[in-house]
Amino acid sequence: MGAARLTVLILALIASGTVAAAVTPIGAPRWNRLSPSEQQILAPLADDWNGMSDEHRQKWVGIAHEYRRLTPQEQARVQTRMKDWANLRPEQREAARDQYRSLRNIPPDKRETLREQWLRYRSLAPEERAVKSEIRPRRDERTPRGKGNE
Repeated sequence: MGAARLTVLILALIASGTVAAAVTPIGAPRWNRLSPSEQQILAPLADDWNGMSDEHRQKWVGIAHEYRRLTPQEQARVQTRMKDWANLRPEQREAARDQYRSLRNIPPDKRETLREQWLRYRSLAPEERAVKSEIRPRRDERTPRGKGNE
């Protein structure tokens, strides 16, 4: 008789939707389920939050949890990057993810060389960086080979 009551209770919970709420993945809460502290830290992402995948929300919640351990300078950097990310269009975000994935697959020695080149570039004065950017057109702006200017 006890098993029958348990079955009825489970069916009643499923029918009422209570179980569905209980099985929402832990670590991937909707915006209204975040703590006030998490909402404050993740505020730049508020408009996009509920549209994110569980995986991305879990990643950001993890960052919010680590945030408290960061120095004020690191916290400022995280906030700036979060705002920059929030301002990207979806196709720009996907391009950034693709680039990150491709960089992750580079052998460690080449990755280190790229990191050193990036650090040298970042250490240049903004004017020098602008000149270097103007010298070499972006890949999508180059004229294809075989089109009259070889």
